Amino acid sequence: MTVNNGTLYKYECSGGLLLPMINEFTWAKEVRATLYFFGLLYCFMGISIIADIFMCSIEKIISKTRRIYMATATESEPEVVEVRIWSDTVANLTLMALGSSAPEILLSCIEIVSRSFEAGELGPGTIVGSAAFNLLCIVAICVVAVPKNEVRTIRYMKVFAVTTFFSFLAYLWLLIILVGISPDVVEIWEAAVTFAFFPLMVVLSWAAERNFFAAPSGDKQIELGRFKPADKFSRDIQYFKDGELNKDALVSFVREVKKLNPKISDEDAAVLAAQKLVDSQHHSRLWYRIGATRNITGSRKTVPSMSMKLQQVYTTLNEHPDAPTLGEVPSVDQTENAILEFHAATAHVMENIGKFEITVMRSGLTDTEVQCRVDTIDGTATVNEDYVGIDEVLTFGRGEVEKQVTVQIINDNQWEPDEEFFIKLSLLPEDKERVGVEIGRISIMEITILNDDEPGNVQFTKRGFLVNESIGKAQIPVVRKNGADGEISVKWRTIDRSALAGKDYVGGEGVLVFKHTETERLLEIPITNDFCPEKDEHFEIELFDPTGGARIGRVNRTAITIISDDNFNTVISRLMNLTNANIHAVEIHKRTWGEQICEAMTVNGGDVENATGMDYVMHFVTFFWKVLFSLVPPSSLAGGWPCFFVSLGVTGVVTAIVGDLASIFGCLVGLKDSVTAISFVALGTSLPDTFASRTAAIKENYADMAIGNITGSNSVNVFLGLGLPWLIASIYHAIKSKDGKFNVPRGSLAFSVAMYTICATVCVAIILMRRYVKVFGPGELGGPAAPRYISGILIFSLWIFYLVMSSLQAYGHISGF
Repeated sequence: MTVNNGTLYKYECSGGLLLPMINEFTWAKEVRATLYFFGLLYCFMGISIIADIFMCSIEKIISKTRRIYMATATESEPEVVEVRIWSDTVANLTLMALGSSAPEILLSCIEIVSRSFEAGELGPGTIVGSAAFNLLCIVAICVVAVPKNEVRTIRYMKVFAVTTFFSFLAYLWLLIILVGISPDVVEIWEAAVTFAFFPLMVVLSWAAERNFFAAPSGDKQIELGRFKPADKFSRDIQYFKDGELNKDALVSFVREVKKLNPKISDEDAAVLAAQKLVDSQHHSRLWYRIGATRNITGSRKTVPSMSMKLQQVYTTLNEHPDAPTLGEVPSVDQTENAILEFHAATAHVMENIGKFEITVMRSGLTDTEVQCRVDTIDGTATVNEDYVGIDEVLTFGRGEVEKQVTVQIINDNQWEPDEEFFIKLSLLPEDKERVGVEIGRISIMEITILNDDEPGNVQFTKRGFLVNESIGKAQIPVVRKNGADGEISVKWRTIDRSALAGKDYVGGEGVLVFKHTETERLLEIPITNDFCPEKDEHFEIELFDPTGGARIGRVNRTAITIISDDNFNTVISRLMNLTNANIHAVEIHKRTWGEQICEAMTVNGGDVENATGMDYVMHFVTFFWKVLFSLVPPSSLAGGWPCFFVSLGVTGVVTAIVGDLASIFGCLVGLKDSVTAISFVALGTSLPDTFASRTAAIKENYADMAIGNITGSNSVNVFLGLGLPWLIASIYHAIKSKDGKFNVPRGSLAFSVAMYTICATVCVAIILMRRYVKVFGPGELGGPAAPRYISGILIFSLWIFYLVMSSLQAYGHISGF
C-alpha cells in the first residue's frame, strides 16, 4: 500500500525481476495493459533479432570443416573433400536446439532465480505451450505450404523416430514425477534424470543417423557428409577458391542461361549464378530461421534479390532435366527422349485479339505418346483481368511433332501500357524421372499485350555482335517490331569478310519463320574454334525478301565479330566479380563491427534498391534493436564463440524483460500466468520458427528441415528448460529449506502436459498415416489438394483444442489431476 495526497493505492500487478521501473501504479489499468501489450510485442521482435545474431554464431561454429584426401586416377592430384566436423543430428539437438529454444529455456531458468528458487507457472507453461505450437501449428502450416502436386518426406526416419520417442518420454516423465512418484514435489534424482535424458537422446539420435542400429554390412566406409554429387561444386564443397568463383563452371552456366533467354544481361546472369551457388550449398535449419527473421525485420536477405521475370528464368533452369549446375552441363541425347518446347520465346498480341494460338514443338523421340503441363504465370498482366489463365495437360500422340495451345486475351476497353505474362511448360509429377520425355530449352514463353495489328518490320536488334571463338554457336536475335499479326518469313544469308565460311564459321542461307504473334527468333550460326591465336575476324548476316506483308526494318544487316579468348576472359572476369559481389552480399556472417553497424543502420542491410515498403516500415520499427545488438561481436570473430556467449547473455536480459511484461500484462487483463504462457508467450517466441519451417518446406527436397527437428526441439525444451532449473532448485532447497523439498504444484501444468500428449499422439499418427497411405501422396507434407488441406485443418484444430481445454482447466471449469 502507498498513500498519495490522502488517497490509498494498492500495488497491483507488480513484482517482476526488472519491471516496473517507474511508479506507474496510479495509471489506469487499461493504459498499463495497452503499454505492456505493445511492449511485449516489441520485445518479441528484439528476441528475434538477437536470436538471429545468436544463430549466426552457431552456424559459424557448426560449419567448421576438415579436409579429407581421396585417391584419384591421377596420383599427383588427389581429390580433396571438405567434410563438416559437426554431425547434422548432433548440431540439430545441441547448438541448433539451443538457438531456437533459448528464449523458452532462459525464461524458465530466470523465473526460478527471480522467485528465490520457487517454482512458477510462466516458464514451464511457455515450454509446454511452445511445444504444442511447434508440433501442431507449424506442422499444419508446412503440410499445406508445399507447392501443388509436390510431396516432402522425412529422409532420416530413424532419427525422427528416436526424437519422437524422446518427445513423448519427456512429457510422460513430467506427468510421472508431478502426479505419480512424488506429487507436487520434484526430488533431486527426478530432476537429474530429466536433465540426463538430454545427452542420452543426443547419443541415440547420432547412432541412428550413423545407422548403428541396422544389420552390419561387409563394408565400412567413411561418411563424407551429405551433398549433391551431380554438381561439380557440391562434390568439392568448395564454392570459392582463393576467394574467386570457379571460372570454367561460370562459363558453362552463363552459356546455358543465355541459351534459355538471350536477353539476359551480364548483371542478371551474375545474380542467377549467385542464386545457384546459394541453393547448391548445404543449409541448416538455422539458415532458414535467420532468413525468416530478416524478412520480418527488414534486414539484409539471405538470398540474392531477383525480379519476377528473373525468378521465372531461374525456376525454369531448375525444372529443366538438363538444368545447368555450376559444374559440367550434360549433353542431351535426342534419341532417348521426346523434347517438348515452345517454337519461340516471345510473342506480342493486340489487346482485342481475343483468342490466338501458340505452338509447342516436339523433337527427339517421336514414336511414343508423351504429355506435359501448360500453365500461365502473372507478370504485369493479371489473370482474369488481362487474360484467361491456362492450366492443362498437352498430349502428343505417336508421330505428332506440333501442338497448338489456345490463349485468350481479355479486352477491357481501357488504356493500359504494354503488359506481359508468361506461359510455362513443365513435366507431369509422374514424369519427373525424365524417362521418355523432357522439357527443352524454350520452356517459358513471354506474351506481351499491345495495341498493334500490323504484320510488322523484321530486323536485327543491333548492328554488331561480339562472340567468343569457343562459343560453339552464335545466337543472333532477329526481332519483329511494330506489329505481330499473321505468319511471316524472312530470308537470311551470310557474307564473308575477314572471317571465311567453312574456315571460321559455318555460313550459308536460310529462311526464318515467325508464326502469328511471335516477335523474336534466334538465328544460330556455328563458330569454328581452330585453337590458333589470330586477330579478331568478322562476317555479316543480311535479311532480305520478307513475306506475309512484313517489311525489312532499319537494321537489315549485322556484323558478327569473332573475338579472341583474351577479350572473352575480360567479360568472364567481370561476371565473376559480379557473382562474387552478389554472394558476399547475402553472407550471414559479418567480418567487422563496422560492417555490422552499417548494415544495422540501413534498410534491407544497405540493399536499398531492392527494399520494399514493408522493409522500410519494419526497419523503422526495429531500428533500436538492430543498432543496439550490432555492438555484439561479429560471428566471424574467433570462430563465432565470442558472439555465441555475448548474444546468449543479451538474450537472457531481453527474456527477463519479456517474462516481466508477460506476467504483468496477464495480471492486468485477468489472465493467469499459465494461460499467458501457452498463448501469448509461446506464440511470440515461436513465430520465426514458423516462417523458417514454411520456407524449408517449400525449398527443400525433404521434410527434415521443416518438421524433422520439431520433436527434438520439444524434447530439448523439457530436458534443458525444466531439467536444469529444477535440478538447481531442488539442490538449493535440499541445502537451504527446512523440509528440503522443492515444491512444484501440478495444477495447470500437469493438465496442460496431458492435453499436449494426447494431441501430439494424434498429430504423429496423422503424420505417419500421410507417409504410408497412398492417397496422401504419400508424404508427410504436400500431396493432393483435398487430403492436404484436410490434414492441415485437422492438425491445427488440435492446437485450438489444446488451448481451450488448458484454459478452461486453469480457471476451474474442468477438474485437473
